[in-house]
Amino acid sequence: MPQLNPNPWFFIMLTSWLTFSLIIQPKLSSFVSPNPPSNNPPTTPSPTPWTWPWT
Repeated sequence: MPQLNPNPWFFIMLTSWLTFSLIIQPKLSSFVSPNPPSNNPPTTPSPTPWTWPWT
């Protein structure tokens, strides 16, 4: 069965992972996040009751 022959596919997979790990990933990691995380605790808005016009 040719599906079980790892000769061409293993090399393609290894090459693609090395390309991603060594070339693409450092370039993507160098970008600065547009919204850096802040140290402020999250605030929850206090809900105001809805006034229905028919009550």
